[in-house]
Amino acid sequence: MTRKQRRSVLIGGCMAVLAVAVGLVLFALSDSIVFFYSPSEVMAKELSPGQRFRLGGLVEDGSVVRNRGTTVRFVITDKAKDLPVTYTGVLPDLFREGQGVVAEGMLGADGVFQADKVLAKHDENYMPPEVAAKLKEQGLWEGPEQASREAEPSKVN
Repeated sequence: MTRKQRRSVLIGGCMAVLAVAVGLVLFALSDSIVFFYSPSEVMAKELSPGQRFRLGGLVEDGSVVRNRGTTVRFVITDKAKDLPVTYTGVLPDLFREGQGVVAEGMLGADGVFQADKVLAKHDENYMPPEVAAKLKEQGLWEGPEQASREAEPSKVN
């Protein structure tokens, strides 16, 4: 075997080992990858029950109902579609009606989202980036940066 052939075999072997390593990493991460959807996208995609994903939007006003213990029912909306959510656990201190929220869990067979994790915004100007992007796409939300730009008069040179 010539020197050139040995080098080609070595490079080919390294590429094969690298491809196997990348494949194993992707396979290991496939269970932890969670997609983000708004209620409108969940309805449009008709996701199967049991599939994990993140649901984001606004907590609909008047929808929070606290049941016995730590079970809470509420509705997440993107102003176009609504999706009922059930969560058992302690909600974040900043969880409120009308505020942005991201819930992680899965859709039940009854069409109710079963959340096992709820994330709430941390101040009055913050909305989770995924939620803000989805609502801005639909023209249903103006971020504080957009509203402040519209309030300033434009400078003409």
